[in-house]
Amino acid sequence: MQDLYTLLKKIKKAPSMYLGQHSIICLQAFLSGYSVAKHELSGQPTEQEQDFREFPEWIRKRFNIQTSQSWANIILFYSEDESKALDKFFQLFEEFLSRNDSLEHRFINQN
Repeated sequence: MQDLYTLLKKIKKAPSMYLGQHSIICLQAFLSGYSVAKHELSGQPTEQEQDFREFPEWIRKRFNIQTSQSWANIILFYSEDESKALDKFFQLFEEFLSRNDSLEHRFINQN
């Protein structure tokens, strides 16, 4: 199984192929399934998967809100629709990665 950030790069290039439709809710469901499969197969999260676990809290801080809503619902709330929310996710994800130069460097170099 490939690493998480390589998979996200592929989804960004062809979201409908991986998600069925251009939707942030579909991305969230896809990533939940990915997480369950990885746990079932290896049990040990990779460095990228551990890093991505910080994304929900980063989103809450980024939008300056206290909520139990998922990162996808927060982004959707601040977007026109699910399609634009997915585009916004990838913008925010790149911003999230920029907080750590080594992970950002890895993601950018894979593009």
